Amino acid sequence: MQQKGVFMTISSSMNAGVAGLHVNATKLGTIADNIANSSTYGYKRVEADFHSLVIGENSGGYTAGGVRATTERLINERGPLVTTSNATDIAVRGRGMIPVAAAYEVENTGDFDEMMLTTTGSFKADEDGYLRTESGLVMLGWPADDSGSIPLVPRDTADGLVPVQINPNLFQGKPTTTIGLGVNLPATETESGAAGTSQQLSVEYFDNLGKSESVTIEFTPTVPASGASNEWTMVITDSAQGGAVVGEYTLNFADARIGGGTLQAVTATTGGAYDSNSGSIIVNVQGGPMEIDLGTLGGTGGLSQLSDVFAPLSISKDGSAVGNMTSVEVDANGFVHAFFDTGVKRTMYQIPLADMPNTNGLLAMDHQTYKPSPDSGAFFLWDAGDGPTGDIVAFAREESATDVAAELTDMIRTQRAYSTNAKVFQTVDEMLQETTNIKR
Repeated sequence: MQQKGVFMTISSSMNAGVAGLHVNATKLGTIADNIANSSTYGYKRVEADFHSLVIGENSGGYTAGGVRATTERLINERGPLVTTSNATDIAVRGRGMIPVAAAYEVENTGDFDEMMLTTTGSFKADEDGYLRTESGLVMLGWPADDSGSIPLVPRDTADGLVPVQINPNLFQGKPTTTIGLGVNLPATETESGAAGTSQQLSVEYFDNLGKSESVTIEFTPTVPASGASNEWTMVITDSAQGGAVVGEYTLNFADARIGGGTLQAVTATTGGAYDSNSGSIIVNVQGGPMEIDLGTLGGTGGLSQLSDVFAPLSISKDGSAVGNMTSVEVDANGFVHAFFDTGVKRTMYQIPLADMPNTNGLLAMDHQTYKPSPDSGAFFLWDAGDGPTGDIVAFAREESATDVAAELTDMIRTQRAYSTNAKVFQTVDEMLQETTNIKR
């Protein structure tokens, strides 16, 4: 019985040595993979972990259990960011992952079947305008509406995401919807004996088709028989309607010691009523309603009546002429903006960041991409910079998370451990040979 126990113990020692060779070979495989990808952008290193196996004792002695290895990809570890010259090279700074899809799915259907995730990518427009990487990943995002706002979308599913497609030949203008007037009217023109000279101001605006039109604003003073009226009549005409009157208003200005020269009252004869809260009126030009800011009652910055000078101090407006798209950039909150040669910026998409309870539980795929799994938990799509997620950095890539020096150190240890386990295997073989020789 004791001899049988000896053989079992020696045999288990050999099994333990074989297990040691196997797990160290596994660890060497992870080290080799990490070193091979030390220059791969966005690569997440793999770590091997050893676990002892305890078999216990038999009637003849101790039974060696050996060891086994498990591997884990440390997706939550991030590599350093480096700058690039491409505006659509992006990387996540902090927690969160960028949604992408396989280019072959998008090219055939314009849609995708499965969302994948990554932490960095060098995206460039292909022949169809899709922002994709050389490895075949297409950026996904939520499309903005005509106003540049992102509609309400589901956050716990990829159903609202679409491939980001930019037309480099986009030719677009923006209609003017608001005009701000900062104009001083001469107080001397409303005094008795004044000439009553009208003052005209023409303000260009852009219609719905990007054509240049103008509203002409004529200020006519009320000249009293005596004293000063501090009153003007403002008539607004639209060139797109052949000079038709779209608004007529009576303006009254204060002449008190405090607040003298500020707007006191606005009375509408034609056109929308004056809103004392916003200080604006609404007139209907040919393309639709337009808001004209006159300034609030008693406030500064809008219309005023001071001294003897007619001075258009500040004329502001929105809208722009038709222009060509010149560039595309992604901001820190994930908004994809198109810039035009007219100086206009238009929001096209928003790129969310996906987050889940266990990032390391994601299923690793090719090209540094990952898929949600039961181990990772359900994902949620956040606005970049909100909740637990970090922000998006443009003109940047994330380098490999591999520390080559640490991997080389582990390689030396693994080599020593493998050699030692091989020595155990050799020693067991020699002991078995000695046991066999006993019978001679």
